[in-house]
Amino acid sequence: MTQPERACSFTCAADRLIGILHPATETADVLVVIVVGGPQYRIGAHRQFVDLARRLAADGWPVFRFDYRGMGDATGELGGFETVDADIRAAIDAGLAQSGARRVVLWGLCDAASAIAFYAGSDPRVAGIVLANPWVRTETGAAQARLKSYYSRRLVSRDFLTKLARGRVDLPRAAGGVVASLAAAVRRKIGLSHEAHDLPTRMAAGLARFAGNVLILLSDRDLTADEFRQVAAEHDWRARAFGKGRAHHQTVTLARADHTFSQPGNPEAAAQATLRWLQSAICGDQKRS
Repeated sequence: MTQPERACSFTCAADRLIGILHPATETADVLVVIVVGGPQYRIGAHRQFVDLARRLAADGWPVFRFDYRGMGDATGELGGFETVDADIRAAIDAGLAQSGARRVVLWGLCDAASAIAFYAGSDPRVAGIVLANPWVRTETGAAQARLKSYYSRRLVSRDFLTKLARGRVDLPRAAGGVVASLAAAVRRKIGLSHEAHDLPTRMAAGLARFAGNVLILLSDRDLTADEFRQVAAEHDWRARAFGKGRAHHQTVTLARADHTFSQPGNPEAAAQATLRWLQSAICGDQKRS
């Protein structure tokens, strides 16, 4: 029988944060902490984090989801995703105290995945991280993603061709978008983008500091995921981020999935991919203490 979910409050600096623990049926060694991307709070878009937490807990993995400062029911000022290290640490402290676990897996979507990449290497309690459609946005990277993914799909879509045949497409505006994206992509290709300290570079440095296991979940119908694929395909970036010999560094593509896994079947696919990875990479047959 599933144990009742429990709310708790905890502090981060002078502010009060709110968390929800989804206990497993037995005491577990590993707690999954869901870090929320902004602007969102602990429920998530279309209740995705509630559903994910309940699905994982039903399979024996306790889950803790929380509001960081300035979001949901938490007090304080909202900062950017690069300023939430203290919030994540406070949530881990509270979640471990509430659950009795000793280690954590951090699970985050979009810029929460980026926040996790910055944080994970600083805390030895983090056994693994799940990065769903990580945010690595740069102007030139977004332009390349639009050229390779959005425009290539758009130009052959039935909707676009129907509008084109009926004269409902603003061709100058559409062409301008393609040209702007192409120019930005070329600037990056020839080294004129001046992004030496851009987000992908800093994320690679953060991941390099983390020695644990990594699962990357990528939707196949999401420009954010497309941009991450481009970054991850660069040999230098992979070498900086993951080096050699990283155990269970795994990428899973979710078919027919958008950014927040909102379509029928997407939430279960994301949960199943997470559960398979937890079983194989984190604890194996020792997930229960």
